[in-house]
Formats: sequence, structure tokens, C-alpha cells
Amino acid sequence: MKIDYSELYDRLKGTDLENWNGVLPDLIAHGLRPERHGLLPQWEDALDKFPRVGKNRVELQSEVRAEGEVFQGLETLLRTFHPWRKGPYRIHGIHIDTEWRSDWKWARVKPHIQPLEGRTILDVGCGNGYHCWRMAGAGAELVIGVDPSALFVCQFFAMKNFLHNPRVWVLPLGIEDVPKTPGSFDTVFSMGVLYHRKSPIEHIEHLKSFLKPGGELVLETLVADGPEGYSLIPRGRYAKMRNVWFIPSVQTLELWMKRCGLKNIKTVDVNETSIDEQRSTDWMTFESLPDYLDPDNCTRTIEGYPAPKRAVLIAQI
Repeated sequence: MKIDYSELYDRLKGTDLENWNGVLPDLIAHGLRPERHGLLPQWEDALDKFPRVGKNRVELQSEVRAEGEVFQGLETLLRTFHPWRKGPYRIHGIHIDTEWRSDWKWARVKPHIQPLEGRTILDVGCGNGYHCWRMAGAGAELVIGVDPSALFVCQFFAMKNFLHNPRVWVLPLGIEDVPKTPGSFDTVFSMGVLYHRKSPIEHIEHLKSFLKPGGELVLETLVADGPEGYSLIPRGRYAKMRNVWFIPSVQTLELWMKRCGLKNIKTVDVNETSIDEQRSTDWMTFESLPDYLDPDNCTRTIEGYPAPKRAVLIAQI
């Protein structure tokens, strides 16, 4: 299995994104340059050793699963891509029990969004593409996820070897690297990204710029309790994360989106993250949420801030 985007380039011909073909090869090569990721040669070598898979049974609606021949040594190859953070996956008899139960988040999001049947979708900060597969399972015509992590891109191609869906792609790009194509996507997702941005309002504006008229933005992020105008700004780390800048109240986040010109803004879910949804596993053996919370008070982080709470907001342009 190679990291090969030629099928994507063919698919973009004749679409609103055809002009991407002139710039994507260089952007992808830059995102996957070996000096940026010291383990990339090891991951590529593992991909090369994956078995060629013919017909198998693939499920993308209720879960992400491929069933077929059991291959000796497959689990060892898959474990080369540790840590597995987004999932879970079931691949030819192997359960990849990821750090996040991303299927739980999808269950909270999917009932509230516009139907994805036939839509062109951009998923910003998609990780290894778990939710991209679920979007394809919901009928999307084309799903493009972007994430600058080479590890996540390699995990995506490991899954693509078994899931075989030509409508799903993950590119090694940050949002700043995505070619400027105003009004090209029916739905734009940004889940778990906003609090990592130094300028969250610019992030919302950037997301909005990709949407077609009538398109939908799906925004999921950390939120804090407080009135309109309030935003938690950590003095240093938040839940041991260095790069958390703003955690707004729901009312503040709705106001930011309104100021950016979005319409029909709705908060459709607010959920306290549990240690059953984010935790260490055999496939992600590093610290996780239980280690980020105060051992004597699970309602606070180790730094004394309120424990993680997440909201899902949808809006249209």
C-alpha cells in the first residue's frame, strides 16, 4: 500500500476543485517531506508490507469495519502506527481500540446536521479520518479531510487498504495550506480544532469561506460555563495541553459565529467528556483524560480548571 493520491486527482477533474490538481502534488510532498517526520520511512515501510486485499465486506454506517481473510502479522503492522487516537476500527478480525470513542461523538453530531447524501465535504483537523469514513457511510459524494500529522495520514492509508472507498481522502495539510477555493463545499466540519487556534474568529471566517451558498458549518469544540462574552484563557496548560488558547462559553461562541455572518446558529449538543470516551488503551498507551484530571476532584483538570466539556454548533451561510 502506497501513499498515492492519483485516484483523487482523477476524481477532482471536472469538479469545483479541479484547480487543486495544479497545487496539491507539491503541497502533499511538502507535508510528507522526510525531514519533518523522522519515523515516516518506518511507517511507509509498514504500508508497503500490507497484504493486497481483494473483495471484502465493508461497513461504514453503524461502524467502520472490514471483514475478510485473516492475515498473519497484520496486527503487528497496524501497531507500527501507535498511537491510535481516533476510531474504533474493526479490520479483518482485529479490533483497534483507540483512545477516543469517536463513534460516540458521531452519534451526537449526525442527527442534527443536514443529510450528507451526495454532498462534497471538508473535514478540518480530521485526524486519521475516522469521521470521514462515517460521512461516506452517510452517503457523501466526496470527503476531503485535512490534518498535518504524517502519522494520521499513514493510519488513513492503512485503513484505505481494507476499506477501498475512493470517495474518502486525508491530506497532510493544515487549514492554512488548503487551496483557496471559495464556495466549493456543501458541508465543512471542524471538530476539536477551535481551541488550538490563536485567533478563533479568523478560524471561523476561514471555515465559512469554503462553504457554498446554503452550505452548513459543523463546529465542535471545548466550551466553558459562563455568560455571553466570557472565554476561559488558560494561564499555561489546560488538561496538560500546551496549545489551548480560548475556551468560550456557548453564548460567546454563538456570538462569534453570528459576527462572522453565519445564520441559523444552533447549539445542538453540550456534553461533558467522560473517562469512558477518552482513555488509554492497548492501542494508545500514553496518558489520556484520567491523567489530565485532578485525582481528588474529577470535575477539575490537573491545573484546577473546569474539566473538559464539549459543544456541537451548526450554522448555515
